[in-house]
Amino acid sequence: MIRTVSVDREPWESADATRLCAAQRAELDARYGNDDHEPGEPPTGETVSVFLVARDADGTALGCGGLRFLGDREAEVKRMYVDPSARGTGVATAILRALEDAARAAGVRTLLLETGTAQPDAMRFYEREGYRRIPNFGVYQGEPLSVCYARDLP
Repeated sequence: MIRTVSVDREPWESADATRLCAAQRAELDARYGNDDHEPGEPPTGETVSVFLVARDADGTALGCGGLRFLGDREAEVKRMYVDPSARGTGVATAILRALEDAARAAGVRTLLLETGTAQPDAMRFYEREGYRRIPNFGVYQGEPLSVCYARDLP
């Protein structure tokens, strides 16, 4: 079932943003068996310039995602997450498209992202949505659990 959602900017520190990011971290901790699976500096409200939350018609927060601008017309997708109850309903695609629109509006030409080897569902999703696998970039270079993707924005 495809859900109709609204995707809007929200402060990184809002209650729903905090809850969704915590749920994402807990899921990754469970998948990787520890809480040490993110190379580099964790994202913050200062480094994630755009943060979006998807909500259903009742206002329930279903997912989130953010952009960390890297300079040179590139940005990285951060904290992309959809509540398990809403997966497979188009929420993730709505968030990703809204992130792409926000990136384009900011002059970004290439979106980069990192996911991991214990997230085959995420890898399939990004590939289906037009992202191509690339060599690990930045802090992810040499990280055996990291899998990186990019998409050039038209």
